[in-house]
Amino acid sequence: MKNIVKKENVTRKQFLGVDFVVLSIGKSTMVTKMLYKLTDFVPFHKHPNEQSGYVISGKYKLKFDGKEYTLTEGDTYSIPADIEHSIEIIEAGEVVDVFSPIRLDYI
Repeated sequence: MKNIVKKENVTRKQFLGVDFVVLSIGKSTMVTKMLYKLTDFVPFHKHPNEQSGYVISGKYKLKFDGKEYTLTEGDTYSIPADIEHSIEIIEAGEVVDVFSPIRLDYI
């Protein structure tokens, strides 16, 4: 469990070619910051974790539940567990994601 993480001590990771940092890990939640580049693309996938996010910067096309959403700075979203979803990067930027339970593949 990482209750307090100073910015110089974040864990840098990569998933499907996307760089991200693990910001904190609690008992049942995990906070990450995705560092999307224009060349990134996250194809349809699913995981047993609910995922909620906040767009810090950039522009994205999020698809899930048969719908498509364009997200920009200040927008938020929640994706239920085990739902196929994808994200297309229209403009590079950063997104904070919260997962519950913790994504073990991100540790």
